[in-house]
Amino acid sequence: MISVRDVLALPAVAAGMPRVLAGAGGLDAPVRWVHVSEVADIAHLLQGGELILTTGIALPDDARGLARYVEELAVAGACGIVVELGRHFSRLPPAMARAAERLGLPLVELRTEVRYVAVTEAVHSRIVNEQFDELRQAKEIHEVFTALSLDGASVPEIVREVAARARCPAVLENLSHQVLAHAGGETERLLASWERRSRAVPFPERTGVAPPEGWLVTRIAAKGEPWGRLVLLPDGEPSAHQYLVAERGASAIAIERLAERDRESLERHVHRSLLADLVAHGAASPGAISARASALGVALEARQLAGVVVRFRDESPGSPLAAQALDLRRAELSARAARACGVPAIVGALRQAEIGLLVSVDAAGDAARALCELAQRVRAEAVGAGERRTVVAAGSVVTRVEDARRSMLEAVQVASVADDHATPECGYFALPDVRIRGLLYLLRDDARLQSFVERELGALLLHDAAAPDDRLVDALGALCRHGGNVAAAARDFGLSRAAYYHRLERIEAVAGVRLDPVESLASLHVALLALATIRSGEPARRA
Repeated sequence: MISVRDVLALPAVAAGMPRVLAGAGGLDAPVRWVHVSEVADIAHLLQGGELILTTGIALPDDARGLARYVEELAVAGACGIVVELGRHFSRLPPAMARAAERLGLPLVELRTEVRYVAVTEAVHSRIVNEQFDELRQAKEIHEVFTALSLDGASVPEIVREVAARARCPAVLENLSHQVLAHAGGETERLLASWERRSRAVPFPERTGVAPPEGWLVTRIAAKGEPWGRLVLLPDGEPSAHQYLVAERGASAIAIERLAERDRESLERHVHRSLLADLVAHGAASPGAISARASALGVALEARQLAGVVVRFRDESPGSPLAAQALDLRRAELSARAARACGVPAIVGALRQAEIGLLVSVDAAGDAARALCELAQRVRAEAVGAGERRTVVAAGSVVTRVEDARRSMLEAVQVASVADDHATPECGYFALPDVRIRGLLYLLRDDARLQSFVERELGALLLHDAAAPDDRLVDALGALCRHGGNVAAAARDFGLSRAAYYHRLERIEAVAGVRLDPVESLASLHVALLALATIRSGEPARRA
């Protein structure tokens, strides 16, 4: 918007050699309109924001009358007075200057004659053009955010668009002042001590600048209930354009929230994104990871950290949407278990049927005990949800954020090869528990291991492909799991001992091996374990 200072710089006004006599502090006030008046009693006709142009021919000559004229204009909301010298005054009276300075109202004298019609035409053209630009921008912003809503854009995508359109950082937070999405600016600097800073900023009743940070804040509500707020961090006083972007962005986010019921919750999405960046080498610096986690209410600095992975071994639905919904419930289940144990954690799905947790324990706390309680709680929640085959694995406890990735990758490895038929004493599996399975997992891409599996099991796999009802590989797996105990293996496999013996004879005939020698059975068992890790990267199931 054009200001008094801008008007004085216009060629039509500059030709009059303007000089500011008083109220220089108000030169940046916006000019809504320019009003030419030679009437002293004009204040009651003003609406506010007018710049008064006059030759002064109708102004009173006495000091009291001139002061009252200035005072009335200030009360009416005028943004300045411009007086052309020569018609009535050769110089402006000191009484006018004193009153204007006291009220902070710019008082300007023009030392040569000026065509006021040229001034009003120039200023009004500028104002109308700016209003047209604002309407055009409003239309463009409306179209952009409407398109995002119609295209099903995610909340982080909307926040990124808000930051780009507003040309300043933008942060979306919930009612607990946890950052759910952010864009623009350096992450560490933007999110530093976010909760403390944000709690000092009150929720405004409507979109507006909130002290003490000077943020532009707008509420986000769903079905009339406050849900969070969108915060813009402009460099200085926010513009009308930034107000518009904030409000349209907030509306788009509210629409996305209402449409999100059957999809991943925003909190889980943010946690999952953070875990993905942690696991991906070089995707984010330790400082950025720490800042983002802290903004979510999980401190990582000067804490004991451990990666935890929960693998759900029960069959997932065939439909991708159903599988996604199930994994969301599993992530919420894991997050609920962490909250119940009082263990701060970043929780999100790593891949199908695999939930990751980055656990943060107080530096003086017992990390092993906390992990044990968490594992037991997760198992209990899983059983309550009908999940019977759940594996909980944990990586090494570390004390630096830069080592958290290693701990998480360890947990992924352990969970991938842990035997879901075993029950670890502490409730979770760690690297020492997986032993040969861990070694085979590390070697799963080695051609020599793959050749060994084909030599040992190739004939059986080929037979089962032709006669799947025989399930010779599964029958061999049962024998290996029970250490050669035929009675136990037969019960596990669901056959009588006589029928199971017959199945073992078929295995020996097809594979061309004897199962009695310990070394022979051990070799086949290793091959089964290796096969489970090789197949499409899938973890060991029942081998």
